[in-house]
Formats: sequence, structure tokens, C-alpha cells
Amino acid sequence: MTSGRLERAVEVMEAFRPDDHGLSFGDLRQRTGMPKASLHRLLAELVRLRLLDLHGDGYDLGGRLFELGMRASVERDLLEVATPFLQDLYERTHEIVHLGVREGVEVVYVAKLGGHRQARIPSRLGGRMPLHATAIGKVLLAHAPDDIQRTVLEGKLTRLAPRTITAPGRLRAQLDAALATGVAFEIEESSVGTVCVGSAIVSDPDDVVAAVSVSGPANRFKPQQHSSSVQAAAVGIAATLARRRELAETARRAD
Repeated sequence: MTSGRLERAVEVMEAFRPDDHGLSFGDLRQRTGMPKASLHRLLAELVRLRLLDLHGDGYDLGGRLFELGMRASVERDLLEVATPFLQDLYERTHEIVHLGVREGVEVVYVAKLGGHRQARIPSRLGGRMPLHATAIGKVLLAHAPDDIQRTVLEGKLTRLAPRTITAPGRLRAQLDAALATGVAFEIEESSVGTVCVGSAIVSDPDDVVAAVSVSGPANRFKPQQHSSSVQAAAVGIAATLARRRELAETARRAD
């Protein structure tokens, strides 16, 4: 596959949104703007490679993408280490537990645990949200490089709900508080009725690998009461990752 075709293939796969199921050829043509004949050929090749699945007239992302994603060493190690801590946090709260990483000015959810009575919130596994509108995004933004913070604070702070913070000064104050206390809060900022507390997984001051959070409905979940548990989970994940890296480095030197 040539460079140009590879770029077009990525464009097709990125046209899928987290809640999409069975996109039609017309949907993909509208989202990508590709010529009809070129898109037909490209879709056929992606189906042959199992990067897309075709069911009737609808396309879905293929199982091979999941297989390849699970081989990504950084997120695989992160999930292996974090999962016991996330499960423990769920048992403590019985609310929705997230693990997220920063990509640009968005948080990407790489794990989500919830029970039968979980609240209806806009996050999805593999989905994205703007950093400024969630607790997990705020702690990631608080530890982000200066250029990322400037991009967010000087750009448009999109309003997702009536209480979304759209004033840069107020957001800046919350980022400073997150650095000072180790946690950030969301009070119905990503969706009405949802509250959340998040903490960053900090292996050292210059290496924030991810963040963890717990979300629940505003009528029963008090995020301030669970800030220490969320922060303890983040610290535990960071410490375990650090030990794993030390052991790997020791083994490498021994070889």
C-alpha cells in the first residue's frame, strides 16, 4: 500500500465514531469526500485485510484493529498494571471508573468499568472528550506541556453542558488546584447530572502516562468523598509501573 493509499485508509478508519454501527458506503463517502470508485476499491482492500468488516450494506471497524491495538506495548502494559486498581476502585464506589490518556487536547478513554446501575454519561471506551470538560481531562491538562495548555486556554472552550467551564481564568485556577491537591473535579460539565473526580498517574514530574477517575450521578455520588481513593489508585498504578520499568531495565543490563 503506497503512502497516499495508506493515508486514505487511515482517513476511512478515522471516519468511524465510537457509537457508529454499520456505516453505509454513502456515509463513508460523505465523511471522507473520496471519489466513488476510489472509495470502493479502498473499502474492498480494507475488508480483505480484516481492518473493516462488511455486514450486509454496512461497514464496521474490523477485529484485526483490536488485535493490533492490544499489541501496542505502552497501553498494554498500562492496562495490565491498572486493571486491579480500577477493579478495586469500582468495588469501593460501585460507580463508573475510567482510565484515560491524553492525545493532543482530548482525553481518550482506554478502560471503563461500570455495574448494572451505572449512570448514563457521555464517555465511551475508545471515545474522546475535550480536556477542559472532564475531571480526568483536567488533571491531564494540568500536567500537560505549556504549549498544550496555551492551545486549550487561548482557544475556544466548547460548551458541552450548561455548567461547562468556558472562562479561561476559571479553568486556569482549577488546573492550579489540581496540581496542588492531586485531584480535579467535574460538576455537571460534560453532561447534566454527572459529577466526577480524577487524578493523574504520575511516574515523575515530567512523565504523566494517564489518569483515573470515578463518575456518578449528582443525586447520589459525592466526588469529594472519594478523592483520596482515586488518588491512591493513581499513585498505586504509577508505583507499579515504575517497579516494572526498573525490573525491565535491570534485566536489560544483565543481558
